[in-house]
Amino acid sequence: MDLISSLPAFALAVVLISASPGPAMALILRRAALHGFSGAVPTVLGLEAGLYLWALLAATGLAALVAASEMAFLVLRVVGAAFLLYLGIKAWRSAWRSRDTGGAAQEVAVGEPEPGSSLSWWRAFGEGSVVMLANPKIAAFMIAFYPQFVPADRPLFATTALLAVLQVAIEIVLYLALAAAVGRAGAWFRRPVIRRRLDAVSGTVLVALGLRLAAESR
Repeated sequence: MDLISSLPAFALAVVLISASPGPAMALILRRAALHGFSGAVPTVLGLEAGLYLWALLAATGLAALVAASEMAFLVLRVVGAAFLLYLGIKAWRSAWRSRDTGGAAQEVAVGEPEPGSSLSWWRAFGEGSVVMLANPKIAAFMIAFYPQFVPADRPLFATTALLAVLQVAIEIVLYLALAAAVGRAGAWFRRPVIRRRLDAVSGTVLVALGLRLAAESR
């Protein structure tokens, strides 16, 4: 199999995978709705940094060890589920406190630093990275997905790293386009009643995803 000729199939697969609903999509949608396009950028970059690291770990064989280890798989699953539950409960608390204030507009979500600050940027980046890195399903996916597109005569690590760059680039474009579209309606999303409902719905989705991850087996 020639690497160049396989790139269109690889790109199409990445697009289809990126469009599937999951924790990454939930985080990006909520962040873009509440903080606009610029607020979603660090979340997207954090998710993709985690993805790229998993790709490199897959190329070195460490991802396969994680996927094969019952203990490592369990630890990651518990950490990932707990973090999603934390994010979901934090969104619920924001919705609840917004109701208690009588619907007054909140520029800063409960428990979050001031938008635009360095702390806010790094917190959003960290949330994206942790959500991606603490998902053991990503390890299993990487060791199954990338070898299909690495020719036998090509160096495994370098080729995987190159393909991962392409995947990250595609996903950044798609996710930022989504964030830009949602961010255009930011004023509507930030209306007190709409924001409260968005927090409640996104919190429910994140909690459900956390519970599903906790209950899943290999």
